Amino acid sequence: MSSSAAKPPRDQRLGAALLARVLSEIDLLSPDGMGAVAPTVPLPSRLAAGDLAWASVAAAHVAAGRSPDLVDAHRVAVSYRSDRFLTIDGSAPPVWSPFSGFWRTRDGWIRTHGNYPHHARALLSGLGLQPDADADHVRTALASLASGEGVAAITASGGLAVPVLRERPEDDRALRSMPLLDIARLSPAHSVEPRTSATAEQPLRGLRVLDLTRVIAGPVCTRTLALLGADVLRIDPPDLPEPEWQHFDTGHGKRSAVLDARSSQFHDLLETADAVVLGYRPAALDRLGLDPDELAHRYPGLVVAQLSAWGTDRPERAGFDSLVQAESGIALVESPDGHTPGVLPAQALDHSAGYLLAAAVTTLLQRRTREGGTWRVRTSLRRVAAELLGMPRTDDPAPEEAFDPSPHLTHFTVGGRDVVTARPALAGTDFAPPRRWGRDQPVW
Repeated sequence: MSSSAAKPPRDQRLGAALLARVLSEIDLLSPDGMGAVAPTVPLPSRLAAGDLAWASVAAAHVAAGRSPDLVDAHRVAVSYRSDRFLTIDGSAPPVWSPFSGFWRTRDGWIRTHGNYPHHARALLSGLGLQPDADADHVRTALASLASGEGVAAITASGGLAVPVLRERPEDDRALRSMPLLDIARLSPAHSVEPRTSATAEQPLRGLRVLDLTRVIAGPVCTRTLALLGADVLRIDPPDLPEPEWQHFDTGHGKRSAVLDARSSQFHDLLETADAVVLGYRPAALDRLGLDPDELAHRYPGLVVAQLSAWGTDRPERAGFDSLVQAESGIALVESPDGHTPGVLPAQALDHSAGYLLAAAVTTLLQRRTREGGTWRVRTSLRRVAAELLGMPRTDDPAPEEAFDPSPHLTHFTVGGRDVVTARPALAGTDFAPPRRWGRDQPVW
């Protein structure tokens, strides 16, 4: 389409329609007087990333007893792009590894993720490169391979790579035939001793949430639960540290400890937890003895939230937002020229999954207080991608909107470091500072 051709405005009913469906899935009534249109969140893309973002944050608002009309579109945009605004001691951290990105192959493109050192090492090993190889070596090695060969070599060594594919509408329709938030009651009514000291501002105050998530989506969920008053304790394995910048970006209001999830001490924590949020791939959860159905059997009254990249039908696959964008077809929809892969203007699958899951957990914790029972909710980045791919799109992204982000940023001092992060996407709230990763004790 010619850049001078008139472009129809995006349908502002998209976000409101998605919100209404999400609220129906989590058994919440739409608030009285909720409008039929949503404000435009400035996340310019061909796909309706801004509408997805608004609906996801608005769902968390409604679950917390707030009006979706309070959602600030600019605040949401900054929150979804929080990694672009994060500074530590005045400098922006290196968010992307040189081994994360798109690579040309003999017959197309692949996308890799090497932000974690062990994934970068596996990528180099899979391609037969030396440990000190750089991005140019990777580029040269992949240029001589077919996409399938490159992906197979990297994944066989434990690295992360996917082919860049065109969207597959039949696959997406099949995924959309299932709930965006798959909720099940796993046991009949089980009386729960009320521990909550809820207030209108903090409806989860006094409730205990174990956080076994990493990177963005899961931590956004648990950060939101902490914002609503929950006592959130993040547990990481002792041998897999989180990058400091990543934890500063999503660790607000949570305590952080290291502990083996197979230990009796961890299961002691589960005994008195109200909810657990699981972000590891399903097969890894099984190996740790943390299958959601098993947890429901062992700990009646627990709310179990499960998030994965690809869904429970692909239990061994690890993944990240950028990889799901590439393989689902989003990268080519957002291509600047129809051939070179592009990206969404934010890690929108991650952030949206986080807010949607937080809305469901908040609702289920409140429902459990009223009705009892053991509950499970699950979603995946791939399911969120299918939702986005099924929404109406435009021929070209809207122009980038210039606005002052400073009202949407906040400052902390953490362990002597000066940290600037995005403020919460939820209106009328402010984060407690992130704590240093792994420095708390694994106790309630």
